[in-house]
Amino acid sequence: MDVQSQIFEQIKKYQKIIIHRHQRPDPDAIGSQIGLADILRASFPYKEISAVGKQIKGFNWIGTMDEVDNDAFNDALVIVIDTANAPRIDDRRFDQGAQLIKIDHHPNDEPFGDIMWVSEPASSSSELVYDFYVQFKDELTLPKTAAHALLAGIIGDTGRYLYPATSPHTMRVAAGLMEAGADGAEIGQHENEISMPVARLSAYVYENLTVLDHGAAYLVLTNEILKTFNLGDSGTAGIVPIPGRLNAVVAWCIFVQQDDGTYRVRMRSKGPTINEIAKLHDGGGHPLASGAKAKDEQEVKEIIAQLDQATVDIAKGE
Repeated sequence: MDVQSQIFEQIKKYQKIIIHRHQRPDPDAIGSQIGLADILRASFPYKEISAVGKQIKGFNWIGTMDEVDNDAFNDALVIVIDTANAPRIDDRRFDQGAQLIKIDHHPNDEPFGDIMWVSEPASSSSELVYDFYVQFKDELTLPKTAAHALLAGIIGDTGRYLYPATSPHTMRVAAGLMEAGADGAEIGQHENEISMPVARLSAYVYENLTVLDHGAAYLVLTNEILKTFNLGDSGTAGIVPIPGRLNAVVAWCIFVQQDDGTYRVRMRSKGPTINEIAKLHDGGGHPLASGAKAKDEQEVKEIIAQLDQATVDIAKGE
């Protein structure tokens, strides 16, 4: 029995199913979570299906979270989606259910769960949820709300189909979701819009980004800088792709200072593998899109130097 069939057997077995995703969610985390929840609700109306985690106002257009008490986890199937490692799971009650399933498309460097379905080639976890629906479509229903959420996740994680993980299969999935009622234009508009503070910060990125000789680029956003834009850490997500639009940039890091003085590191690349660098700094992710942490300015400098070396190696053909 393949892993998808094992997961479906567990879904049919349990009366209560609670779906988690990662902290600081992006459209794919919310989209895959809501998409799976709405598919299961439409398919098994007699079951108790919940999606849990912090409610993010900016993603209300994709879907909203459910409030569940501790007793809800008794004899429940817990599914964690789009989350590479357990410390990043939002709502720490994920381990209080009867069975734990992991569905993800990130490298499986930190396995968890009783059943794991991890497919790195997939563009997104939302793509995996659609594939799951198709495999069992004789028994599952894909409502418009689920299609909309899943397409939001795919558009978000592919950078509007610009990233290398976008495959012909991804485009076929997107077409299937639009045929099921997802509004691609509306989703694209939602994900393309930015606030005035983010627009001003975007201008700051272009003016202050440091680009090294071989295409490594970086920007450090201290708390003092963020205060001038009336933005916190979560408000900086929209500027992460900006350096990649510059033809001189090959790989880049955005360092965002936290309240405790440490830095959250968002790393992206057009070619050099960066997730191995991220792993050296309490992070990880995809080869071309990763996250890490830096405890101080010295570690920030170390990451910049490692990123620079990665671009030098690429330039040398190593």
